[in-house]
Amino acid sequence: MKTRSIYLAGGCFWGVQRYIDSIPDVVETEVGYANGPCYPVSYEEVKAGSGHAESCRVVFDGDALSLEKLLNAFLSVIDPLSVNRQGEDEGIQYRTGIYYEDEADLPIIRGVIHALEARLGAKTALEVLPLEGFCPAEEYHQKYLVKNPNGYCHIHCLF
Repeated sequence: MKTRSIYLAGGCFWGVQRYIDSIPDVVETEVGYANGPCYPVSYEEVKAGSGHAESCRVVFDGDALSLEKLLNAFLSVIDPLSVNRQGEDEGIQYRTGIYYEDEADLPIIRGVIHALEARLGAKTALEVLPLEGFCPAEEYHQKYLVKNPNGYCHIHCLF
């Protein structure tokens, strides 16, 4: 198995993690704070406007699951046109983004977004950047919707 990683920001990271965990050949997920100016950072600092995006680190089996398929699954459950908001969550920490570590992933990411924009007839609000850092969220945020099945989730799909 050749594992690969990508970081996905799609609003509140609880729902993103729960949904991504349901995709076959996803090996591991971890929620945290990406692409903000300082590390380490706490949830309270992120809520106060630190500039980080609530994100989910996704490790997947690159031999069995293509990055394109993973990104299309992710994009199917968020509003890619929304700026700094998903569901009832609003603020810069809820922006949508795809953060990559491997420069070779960029053409794939751009291709997926280009195809989505063509289907929508509009430019998305997705931030696509190299990962500038990732700070894992506090333990109580990890697998939150598994621990709290009635917790809030902006992603409207069955788990």
